[in-house]
Amino acid sequence: MRRISMVAGLALAVTVLAGCPPTYPKCNSDETCQEKGEVCVNGSCQECASDANCKEGFACQENKCVPKGPECSRDEQCTGGKICEAGKCAEPQCTSKAQCQGAQECQKGRCALPPGACNSSTDCGEGQECQENKCVAAAAQKPECNYEPLRFGFNESSLAPEAQNRLGEMAQCIKDSGSGRIELAGHADERGTEEYNLQLSQKRAASVKKYLVDLGVPAGQLKTVGYGENKPAEQGASEDAWAANRRVEFVR
Repeated sequence: MRRISMVAGLALAVTVLAGCPPTYPKCNSDETCQEKGEVCVNGSCQECASDANCKEGFACQENKCVPKGPECSRDEQCTGGKICEAGKCAEPQCTSKAQCQGAQECQKGRCALPPGACNSSTDCGEGQECQENKCVAAAAQKPECNYEPLRFGFNESSLAPEAQNRLGEMAQCIKDSGSGRIELAGHADERGTEEYNLQLSQKRAASVKKYLVDLGVPAGQLKTVGYGENKPAEQGASEDAWAANRRVEFVR
């Protein structure tokens, strides 16, 4: 009778123990680990058992989800003719030159410019420009000269210090830029006789030419003409209008 009681007690104990689920982190199925978002691995709740338990871009390593490394870092790690792009093996950009633009060639699955070739000046180095798909030394940019009219005082054909400074800069710019023929057009305001103003405008143009020639500008490059009062820059009988009309213009 005692032996029967012991067997019955042992059976009851096993039944009770079998009915009690394991306590986290121990487990006997994934159900025990679901509340933590984990899975059961060898009787213990873990973050993952395989890559399928991890979100995209992560892999399961030692039951932990960790970011995946790049699929490749160079073309040789890819197969099937693919190339390595941004850490992934991708289809080649080209298989022939016909699929590339301009001077580009198909090189190992990529459209690339051979050394010294270009499609635009942005493909060339500093101090170079693209001409006929080749990088060549850029032509020096010609300076832009200040050809604003030169003003004169009342009844004056001589050059004031300020005018001389202007002409000094202009002479250097003309020589550096290789400018073509320039007409020096003299003008006068309306005060005085027409004949006197014509002569005064011619003197003003001649004064400018002489100064430029003395500074090295070829005389044959400069032509002088006087228009007197016949081509005013501003209409009106005011000091401002008269001052604007006493001038030499540089006509190119």
